[in-house]
Amino acid sequence: MPEQIQARVENCYTLAEDFFGRGFKRPQVNLKLRGQKAGVAHLHDNLLRFNQQLYLENSEHFLRQTVPHEVAHLIAHQLFGPGIKPHGEEWQRIMLGVYGLQPDRCHSYAVKRTPAIRYIYNCNCPSQDFAFTAQRHALVAKGRRYLCRACKAQLLFSGQQRLE
Repeated sequence: MPEQIQARVENCYTLAEDFFGRGFKRPQVNLKLRGQKAGVAHLHDNLLRFNQQLYLENSEHFLRQTVPHEVAHLIAHQLFGPGIKPHGEEWQRIMLGVYGLQPDRCHSYAVKRTPAIRYIYNCNCPSQDFAFTAQRHALVAKGRRYLCRACKAQLLFSGQQRLE
């Protein structure tokens, strides 16, 4: 865990405690998030997950905006309960009032998408193929069957793969 992220989480909690005049339980923090999301707040587990790759590529903005964004979700949940909207008025007020930040819903980090392998399946329809994900292909290997909606024939693995 980079010390900067942990320090920024603690800083955000200190600001919230000073602002609201009460204490907040500190979350567990990890860098096990992958994919396109920069961060996720697991409200019921009091857990913050951050994307290490996006942090490394955008560290200044990440610490300034993404970390408070996710902490604000946990603070809003602890203050107002589970019935609030994720980016609703309560969360927005914390972002503006406590952290002095624009309540932006999404990041604009450049996310490198790795090509995914697709497994090609065919039916009786001419020039029709179906690109299965690795998960769906594994289900077929375990006995699951898929049918073409048009010709109703079972989809069969062609032995081919492609990158998408």
